[in-house]
Amino acid sequence: MVKLWNQEAADWRLELEIGGDSAPLSLHTGAEGRTLILCLGKDPSAETARRAAAKAVAAIRELGARTALLDVDPAARALGPGGLSALAQGAKLACYRQPAWKEREEKPFTLYFTGAQWLDVPAILAETDAVTRAVCFARDLTNRPVNLLTPAMLAQSMKEAAEPLGVEVQILDEYQTRALGMGAFHAVGDSAGHPPRLIVLRWKGGKEDAAPIALVGKGVCYDAGGYNLKSAAGLKTMRADMAGGAAVCAAVLALAENHIPVNVTAVVPAVENRISPDSMVPGDIVTSMSGKTIQINNTDAEGRLILADAITYAIQKEGASRVVDIATLTGACANALGHLTAGLVSNDDPLCAALLEAASRSGEQYWRFPTFPEYAKMIESPVADLSNQSSDGCGAITAGLFLGAFAGDVPWVHMDIAGTAWVDRARREYQTAGATGAGVTTLYQLCLGLAAEV
Repeated sequence: MVKLWNQEAADWRLELEIGGDSAPLSLHTGAEGRTLILCLGKDPSAETARRAAAKAVAAIRELGARTALLDVDPAARALGPGGLSALAQGAKLACYRQPAWKEREEKPFTLYFTGAQWLDVPAILAETDAVTRAVCFARDLTNRPVNLLTPAMLAQSMKEAAEPLGVEVQILDEYQTRALGMGAFHAVGDSAGHPPRLIVLRWKGGKEDAAPIALVGKGVCYDAGGYNLKSAAGLKTMRADMAGGAAVCAAVLALAENHIPVNVTAVVPAVENRISPDSMVPGDIVTSMSGKTIQINNTDAEGRLILADAITYAIQKEGASRVVDIATLTGACANALGHLTAGLVSNDDPLCAALLEAASRSGEQYWRFPTFPEYAKMIESPVADLSNQSSDGCGAITAGLFLGAFAGDVPWVHMDIAGTAWVDRARREYQTAGATGAGVTTLYQLCLGLAAEV
């Protein structure tokens, strides 16, 4: 918990030091009492502050602290409201623990802020708290065991979180989606005993006649790979294949709670990719909602199939003016960029630039891949409009271009978070092993920035 309160009787005092020769993130015990000094270095950033706050909170909690007082003046003067927000977010995320289905002792911790009276600190902390709780919500969903998060359960969890905030929720069952012609979606969803769901969340905070921004998130609640079965090691973490869906829902929750004046529609195609007598097999041809036919050359390239129909739905049925999709899509992206950077593919320079600008505020890292014409030829099929697998490598790029074919001329950005959505060990001080909540804060910042343009 983060509070604005000058609590002089706190267990610990945290002081920020900016400048000097101390290395960023280094921690020192103060001379007077239980004081921890956070040295942010000569040229700090909001991300440095976020990581430092997380490191400090984790350190003093390990020593038994229940309360701490942080003087935010130095960070606020050097970094402005963004620095203050980053401190609060880093501290809160450092306290995150995975859901557990066993008894365990929860040790409460409260961080009090003081200083920076020239800023509207309560408003900054309130906005940040809403965004950070949304990140934790996405982590909770993604960390949930598969037997406790079927497509129907995912839909219900999102509905229960969204409706109290004034978000419209529509859940389409398998009969409704089949009637819409979503053949690519059903090629995956019909492989499991738990039927698919298309989850639609609408936050109408902007002008009544303004077309919404669509956030489309991959919601594969479990991915066994189909008949292209994954390895034993690969199967262990495949509950995280719905992290993109969790991210778009969480972003909408934060936008609604903070009453951001923008129209945003989240579309989450929720399925399981398993094996059944009627599961798709390599060589099958399916017809998507757009009318484009797809040759299935790899049943483990399922995310792009469900996203293709979800993107079409967002454009045709929701009237989206811009589309951003986010997915744990390809191992190729994780191999290329590792666990600290996600990949981007886009057909629109301004929208991609807006997303990168949003990322500069969120602290997340993204890298835009090239989309030379030669890459598009790699997903051509001799018997269908598209193949769901590249004929010549470049898997992260060609998967993105596959989705771009369904966005058409609508401004679109694809975010591949395969490497950043789940970590076996923390790569940042504010992470824990497991789900990271990747993309939530960036999507929130993107929509916040686009709202300001209206």
